Amino acid sequence: MGRSRRTIPEELLLLALDPATGTTAQPQSLDLGLAGAQLVELALAGRIAPDGDRIAVVMPRPTGDPTLDSALELLRRRGSPVRAVHWIGGPRLGLRQTYLSHLERCGMVHAVAGQMCGVLPTTRYQATETAISREIRARLDSAIRTGVPPDPRTAALAALAHAVGLGKHLYPGNEGRSSRSRLRDLIRHDPMGGLVAHAVMDVQNGVGAQQRRNPAQGAPPSAPGGRASAVPSQPNRGKMARVAAH
Repeated sequence: MGRSRRTIPEELLLLALDPATGTTAQPQSLDLGLAGAQLVELALAGRIAPDGDRIAVVMPRPTGDPTLDSALELLRRRGSPVRAVHWIGGPRLGLRQTYLSHLERCGMVHAVAGQMCGVLPTTRYQATETAISREIRARLDSAIRTGVPPDPRTAALAALAHAVGLGKHLYPGNEGRSSRSRLRDLIRHDPMGGLVAHAVMDVQNGVGAQQRRNPAQGAPPSAPGGRASAVPSQPNRGKMARVAAH
């Protein structure tokens, strides 16, 4: 995989960055979204494929992207297909910071050090290549405005943006309501993106944790629309000693 193309995790993170404050919108759900975006990118690269609600490695050859290859190796070590909801709900401490640091090395963001309450060190990230962020946003806007089925990458990005709750960040207020609705509808244009996006939303609603607690009972009962019914809870994401772009 060449580095001339931005990956979906990178694009999702750039979408979430607030150009005014240097913080990321929806930080906790964004961590889940980045893990899901890795799966979509690996699928587009032909390394993994959906197997029902599971993810199977079909080609273990490295992509050349260290962060993606680390995820691919972890999937390979599982030995058998893993449920998308279990993979996305697993520990992901530091994944957002890994991608922020990568974007900084690429010159797309600039780190600004600061302090919270005058004590806790923080880092905010200001976009330096705003044209790139505008181009990513324009692809979503075009898909929403025209109704033309987007390419798989844009469809997957839209599905993940909806899943992590970026709709209100990208299209705020009552005037953005129809755009948020159309953003949600784009989820149907990419099967892998749809699978991962639903898994991200299920993890936020506690479905993955429920399945781990009750493995003998199988999947939870289906809710309208074919999605598993959710038990409201929030995953414990842990805390970082250094607060990064939250």
